Amino acid sequence: MIRETTAHPWMANSVEATKAQMLAATGASSIAELFRQIPEEHRIKTPIDLPPAIRSEAALKRHLREIAARNGDCEKNLSFLGGGIWQHHVPAVCDELVRRQEWLTSVFGSPESDHGRNQAWFEFCSLLGELVEMDLVGMPVYSWGCAAGHAIRMAARLTGRSRVVIAGPVSPERLSVIETYCASATEGGAIEIVACGTDDATGLVDTGALRSLADATTAAVYFENPSYHGLFEANAGGIAAIARAAGAETIVGVDPLTLGIVAPPSAYGADIVVGSLQPLGVHMHGGGGVGGFIASRHEERYAREYPTFLVSIAPTSVEGEHGFGLSLFHQTSYGMRDEGKDWTGNSTYLWTIAGAAYMALLGPQGFVELGRAILGNAHRAARRIGSLGGVTIVRPAGFFKEFLVDFSATGKSVAEINKALLRHGIFGGIDLSAQEPSLGQTALYCVTEIHGDADIDRLVSALETVLAA
Repeated sequence: MIRETTAHPWMANSVEATKAQMLAATGASSIAELFRQIPEEHRIKTPIDLPPAIRSEAALKRHLREIAARNGDCEKNLSFLGGGIWQHHVPAVCDELVRRQEWLTSVFGSPESDHGRNQAWFEFCSLLGELVEMDLVGMPVYSWGCAAGHAIRMAARLTGRSRVVIAGPVSPERLSVIETYCASATEGGAIEIVACGTDDATGLVDTGALRSLADATTAAVYFENPSYHGLFEANAGGIAAIARAAGAETIVGVDPLTLGIVAPPSAYGADIVVGSLQPLGVHMHGGGGVGGFIASRHEERYAREYPTFLVSIAPTSVEGEHGFGLSLFHQTSYGMRDEGKDWTGNSTYLWTIAGAAYMALLGPQGFVELGRAILGNAHRAARRIGSLGGVTIVRPAGFFKEFLVDFSATGKSVAEINKALLRHGIFGGIDLSAQEPSLGQTALYCVTEIHGDADIDRLVSALETVLAA
């Protein structure tokens, strides 16, 4: 059957006459000739059996809605997933502010928008700096993983060394991003990644092993607090001391929502602090960045290595007035392109508005109350889950919102349990059995402030049913 071919309604270049003009300009006799450099064995041998094109915008919209409806989201389902994207409450004021045209349509480099935008950026950096107790905060990058990668590259430039020790468990997704940042297209330019494991008894960083790994070639020691397994690093100060003794920078990845109940990384020796903006008023979403931050001490040597915008405040010629501007612009990829300190984009700058609104709304006491609420909910849920037959909480104390649940003794795999939980409208924890086989059939569960007693009851009841089947 020969199907009728027509021009695509939204693609002007699909018009036959236009395609002919472009082929004539390139000197090719056909579109196939344009791809002759692709080896024959790599080309499709039979036509792709595609359905007829949808020519109506209304029909296309319906089609896409039908596809999207197949997805199960965290509004219709009860979710206990975490590991890098967490379900936290986003106050309505955050959404209201980021949707305002002043931010959505702010034009970069225009006098009518720069001043207000720069002030908003400055307020965000100031609030975040107060939260992590660091004086220098750059504009956000795409994600926590990107922030960690940039920070490690900063440390390599600061120390002239090319080795980083990553201590303790790190999210596989985040680690893959770090690996990309540490690789290099230039021969001899890569940063070597060395892993330092955990103590089997505590699940915390093995400081004995770290001492032997951190040496005169180490640019930085990177660890997360809490770790990917959810545990607070009790000897964070000792880790920083080991890094300092080796002449290396200490980089700490942190969940900002913990900082109302535990000391900030600066208190135990961090030189650079990184983390995710997503808990600070940003919705869970796939695609694009959810924001990662980089902060450090306010020292020129650190400022000179930032790849991101730094926003400054200064008095104007008018008494009592202040202006806001970008500092050290020349060293960014915007100012020097490929000669900049590092490449960075601005696709997450809108989240500075959400983050500033969130932090201002909570205030210091709000972070205390939120941290306590998350801690209480997570530990209450862990106790309930751990009371089920054959189920063990791997580390029943010392965690924040994420914890390890071992189902090995139940005779069921995490995959089987999670598949069964889906029938109850529940997303179970992240299956770690493939990522970390030594843990057996273990899942990483996440409980936050949104999980009430009824949610925990529903999960435990569903697990009882699933495990008894």
